[in-house]
Amino acid sequence: MSSTKRLLASIHDVGPRFEAEVEHLADLLESRLGKGHFAMLVVPDHWGAAPLREDRAFQSRLRAWSERGIEMFVHGWFHRDTVQHSGAASFKARHLTAGEGEFLGLDEATALRLMREGKALVEDVIGREVAGFIAPAWLYGEGSLSALRQSGFALAEDHWKVWNASDQRVLARGPVITWASRSMARTASSLAFAVLARTVLPHTLDTVRIAVHPGDVTKPSILSSIDSTLSRFARSHRPARYTELT
Repeated sequence: MSSTKRLLASIHDVGPRFEAEVEHLADLLESRLGKGHFAMLVVPDHWGAAPLREDRAFQSRLRAWSERGIEMFVHGWFHRDTVQHSGAASFKARHLTAGEGEFLGLDEATALRLMREGKALVEDVIGREVAGFIAPAWLYGEGSLSALRQSGFALAEDHWKVWNASDQRVLARGPVITWASRSMARTASSLAFAVLARTVLPHTLDTVRIAVHPGDVTKPSILSSIDSTLSRFARSHRPARYTELT
């Protein structure tokens, strides 16, 4: 294994709504990558139905995960997209996510307020600084990108890269390996891409990113693919932390 090759893994949509699913995924990642060698993306109030601020038990769980060395990112606020889009944004909202691209159409002021409130909330819960901000569905509009530069976050990520949130320096490039559970066709496509990634990316990318979601635990085929993918890249890439990129 080359010390210069990194494997960055993350669990998305972390919050009270998906506690059991997150626990399952955390156990899987830790079994392959070791203690604390992955990140969690925290949603402060998933779809307005699971407020982290009001759930003391989950706050304690989140703080315990953080104390185990798991990096924490703020992952939007509601995760749900309520904006009416047009043009290219409308295509992204319809085809790249199922109503989950919350930060795709927000204006700068709204995006900045939610980013700062999310940062303050999660940092208060875990008792330390968060690693950065990652928009739901990896989708950012111009207002969100402008807000991000002012937000005080260190890192940001989309589907194709990781960058410094304040000065926009790109720190790593390459697609995220992820899975889709919401339809048979999307599941089949994501499983096929994972096979291709396990074949090609170990030899072509110094930094590999793997992202899992709560819905993944509903399909044994996806869980098996995640396990195979983690195992394969853990042999060629060192399980690492996002903050090592800075």
